[in-house]
Amino acid sequence: MRKALTFLVAIFVCALSTAAIRAQELTSAEISEKIAEARDLLKSQPALPNVDSIRLAAFDAQSSQIDFLSVPKDSFLVKGADFPAVTTKGRMVRIRVVRANGVNTAVSIVDNNSEAFLPLVVQYPIVKNGALKETALYTSAHPVLVSPAVVDMGKEYVTSMLAQAATDLAAAGVTIEPEIVGIAEHLVVVEHTDHQRFLHEDHTQLFPEILSLYALNQNDTFNFSVSTAGAGGMIQMIPRTYQAIREQHPAVPLEGDFVNGMRDHANALKAMLLYMNDTWNKLQESADVQDALRNGVATKAELLAAGYNSNPLRLPGYLKSGGAAWKSLIPAETQMYLMIYGAVDSNVDFGQQPATGNVSAMTIPAEPGLISSLLSWVGNGLFLK
Repeated sequence: MRKALTFLVAIFVCALSTAAIRAQELTSAEISEKIAEARDLLKSQPALPNVDSIRLAAFDAQSSQIDFLSVPKDSFLVKGADFPAVTTKGRMVRIRVVRANGVNTAVSIVDNNSEAFLPLVVQYPIVKNGALKETALYTSAHPVLVSPAVVDMGKEYVTSMLAQAATDLAAAGVTIEPEIVGIAEHLVVVEHTDHQRFLHEDHTQLFPEILSLYALNQNDTFNFSVSTAGAGGMIQMIPRTYQAIREQHPAVPLEGDFVNGMRDHANALKAMLLYMNDTWNKLQESADVQDALRNGVATKAELLAAGYNSNPLRLPGYLKSGGAAWKSLIPAETQMYLMIYGAVDSNVDFGQQPATGNVSAMTIPAEPGLISSLLSWVGNGLFLK
């Protein structure tokens, strides 16, 4: 049985290798063009037969054409599922679900001759209260799509959008320090890092996956990501916080509707930078914060990251009570958040680093039982988005 399993794994690895070779024949720009073409073609297709099926658009390297496959949603959402399908052009293929996560489900598609297709876009019906809410068009970070060039495109998207947001705010009379912009670059990756995967998987593979999503989906990235607390979109902000920012900054023309505001990255990032800037202005008023910064107990990056994930008004109290061990007092989710921030800071180069980010200081002390408690907490699914 072990030999048989090893043989099957070897076949799958070979299939993925073939897919990678095919993908490498297309440049990142060509992949972007194929995704745009696939989106247009999907919009012209007949409506999905029901909310229990999805449609995949994939590039067939053999014919140099985009083909389509209809797949039951139940099969599509099972990690490791391996099943046959027939494309609209009559090609017999096998689909394997590499990672199951709603619209962001990643697959491999291989025909009977081990010729790989390049997955491009999923047409996915989003259901709420048993009824169709909307039909999403989304590109997952399929393994064959993740390449250094695509990752670089994702980083460029993040940095350019944040730079533009800062420029727009400056025009509205609000100056955002470059250091805060640099911290925000990290946070839009941290916010979408799955905590269980972070604890158990290679960070050098996990973060490129997230950055690839920004490259592949641009303004649609994470539009369908909503936490149990109602935090939405790229910046994972809750409605109450967004409304408070709009009230605090009436001179900044932010979108009035929360959902639309979160789905417009240009708008969302302005709200994010305003919140971070307001948070920092408030924290600086605290003598405990000033002492912690002066003594190297905390850094600006740590405090802004912790304040973005939890109540920033409690941070001075944690610093006063805990001193150098203040991180042991913050919520478990925020402890994990800072661990992820530190890993992003160590593994992702955005071209600029926060001037006082001090990567080494982002490491949480190994408090007794901390990791085991975090693992238990993750297992309970209390903070997965």
